[in-house]
Amino acid sequence: MAEEFSKAVDDGLKLSKRICFGKDRSVAPPKPPPAMARSATAFLPSAPMLYAVIHDPGIVDNPDIPSYQPHVYGRCDPPALIPLQMNAIQMNADCFLDTAFITVSGTWRLHCVLGSRSCDCRLAVPMAHQGSVLGVEVTVSNKSYSTQLVVMEDQNGDAPPQNGGFLLSNIFTLTIPQIDGGSNLSIKLSWSQKLVYSNGQFSLNVPFNFPDFVNPPGKKISKREKIQVNVDAVTGGELLCKTISHPLKEVRRHAGSMGLLYDSEVLSWSRVDFSFSFAVSSSHINGGVLLESASGHDFDQREMFCLYLSPGDIHSKKVFKKEIIFVIDISGSMRGKLIDDTKKSLLAALFKLDHDDSFNIIAFNGESYLFSKSMELASGDAVERATEWIDVNFVAGGGTNISHPLNTAIEMLSNAQSSVPIIFLVTDGSVEDERQICAMVKNCMTNAESICPRIYTFGIGLFCNHYFLRTLAMIGRGQYDAAVDVDLIETRMMTLFDKASSLILANIKMDTLDNLDELEVYPSHIPDLSREGPLILSGRYRGNFPKTLKVEGILADFSNFVVDMKIQNAKDIPVQRVSARDQIEHLTAHAWFLENKQLEQKVAKLSLQTGFMCEYTRMIILETDHLKKVKESAGTKEASKKSHPQCEAPIQGQRMILLPHLGIGFGNLSATLENTPPGCETKLPEVPEIFKVATNCCETLCSYCCCACCIQCCTQLNNQCVTALTQLCIGLGCFSCLMCCSDICCSGNEG
Repeated sequence: MAEEFSKAVDDGLKLSKRICFGKDRSVAPPKPPPAMARSATAFLPSAPMLYAVIHDPGIVDNPDIPSYQPHVYGRCDPPALIPLQMNAIQMNADCFLDTAFITVSGTWRLHCVLGSRSCDCRLAVPMAHQGSVLGVEVTVSNKSYSTQLVVMEDQNGDAPPQNGGFLLSNIFTLTIPQIDGGSNLSIKLSWSQKLVYSNGQFSLNVPFNFPDFVNPPGKKISKREKIQVNVDAVTGGELLCKTISHPLKEVRRHAGSMGLLYDSEVLSWSRVDFSFSFAVSSSHINGGVLLESASGHDFDQREMFCLYLSPGDIHSKKVFKKEIIFVIDISGSMRGKLIDDTKKSLLAALFKLDHDDSFNIIAFNGESYLFSKSMELASGDAVERATEWIDVNFVAGGGTNISHPLNTAIEMLSNAQSSVPIIFLVTDGSVEDERQICAMVKNCMTNAESICPRIYTFGIGLFCNHYFLRTLAMIGRGQYDAAVDVDLIETRMMTLFDKASSLILANIKMDTLDNLDELEVYPSHIPDLSREGPLILSGRYRGNFPKTLKVEGILADFSNFVVDMKIQNAKDIPVQRVSARDQIEHLTAHAWFLENKQLEQKVAKLSLQTGFMCEYTRMIILETDHLKKVKESAGTKEASKKSHPQCEAPIQGQRMILLPHLGIGFGNLSATLENTPPGCETKLPEVPEIFKVATNCCETLCSYCCCACCIQCCTQLNNQCVTALTQLCIGLGCFSCLMCCSDICCSGNEG
């Protein structure tokens, strides 16, 4: 799908050569990069972009200066995408704890379509990893569009889904229907994403690299580019700026917070992604608790809290010794790139182990293959033998059986001493007994003494049940990550391994919370603290939160550790908004595990309230025609009296457009049984409208001698060939008439 999108943009850039910008050569449209320098995905958006969706190439022209051009025959199938000119851009980034909320406002012009014609416009928004779209607002002429979340009882919906959804896991697309040529579109879009934590620094990265062809052609005219960043870390330490991609100026600074601004007149838009990193000076493990009261419209009137625990200066922290077992899926669906990238990541992880760590490897499909009958010290010789074993045994084939290798790994780690036992599970498929596996693991963790095995899970593609993997990690006090796009396997897997291999505080628990009523903590099993990121918990409660709170744990030398948490009311940090996505994902996993409909309804309500998508809500576009709204305002009173009292009828002048379901789903068991590799979830291409009409016509008139394939072939012919074929058909027709006259009318024979 990504390659098709890039190809459509390439076609659109070629088609945009039809646009005339005047006689002055200085206003010629910017040229795309040469074909030799392009890859299959060279034209994927590297910043928020808007495209004209062109089915009919004949409508492509300058709406202000129409030119006299030869008529273009045929239609674009698939439609070409012409990038629109951008006239203004502004970005606001609000960073709270480990989450950033991004808002981008921009203005684009449909500069490539005749003023008398119209076309759809497609918005594409690239985001960082773990991005979540919160909303899109579009204003154009006398219409406006806005996205909303609704609960759909039937996931298929009554209306056919329109174009929209995720092009890749980090590129969201949305189609705005039928915009008149020459119109200006004002768009405001917002999303959230996680800050990246590495080497003691938080980093915010936003795709902000605009290609040359979105700059309006002509003489260099200055344009305003504005970026504003607000940081509220609330860790009690001083914020230190590390790297900044754009010339931001500090406009505000307080304890644990700062504000930065970049506002400038530019001749061309930003050509680099926006990046900003900062560190919080702290030499020891520290944390605090933020309290927030429920708002009046909150469906859950319990109080909220958010607990954060920071690792502090990473260089002074000793990590736990590890006993780690890699449980790797080698079923038939892992063939090709998947198993190759998994092998590379596994080998890189083995070489990162310390010499006093121990490891083992279990490869599984329908059966299990054990590298060693006992744990092996991570010596150079053992890693070399493991490398040879991986090359021989990592051959994709067979089915998927997770229960047996997972149970074997738990048994091997049951007697771990003076170390943290870790299971690192990697799979791309679903199995039938997922809930039984979770129940078995939960029982093992409950009966375990000292430090029970930690379970870190990694999912590949969309066919595995990511909520099963999340539940498994939550029960095992580990963490979960995924590579929905198979190109991200190495990057995401190594990120998760770095978290698992750098634990500094284990068996974390909170005291003095037993007196609270209806206490809920997300996640319910507190994971360990790693050098590779802060630990953030959230929850709801009734009662009076204690004025003092201690967090206890075990350090890497197995000594006890206690830290006093600073408790304060959240003033500038929206606790519910920051913790909403994690709560939705944990509650969804819990609802799946328990098969609890009430929990599903709770997740849906939380989704509607906070704007974060979930598995039980759908995103829609509300189109408001303001002219129609004014015309119909006179009859609204009479119509409202006759409406059904329980029906949420749309407001006059509004139309609802349903988008496809945007959740990742609960796995695909049939695809796993068939060993279908991730990335093969392609949909059948839609038949273009012209071919539908032509096919129906042919079936009615001459189905025996015409077909859609013939018409498609004809659309690829140039003007000279079409003229020659037309003259040939006319000549054959005249010749047939002459033959008919000579045989019937002029031969003297009676017909």
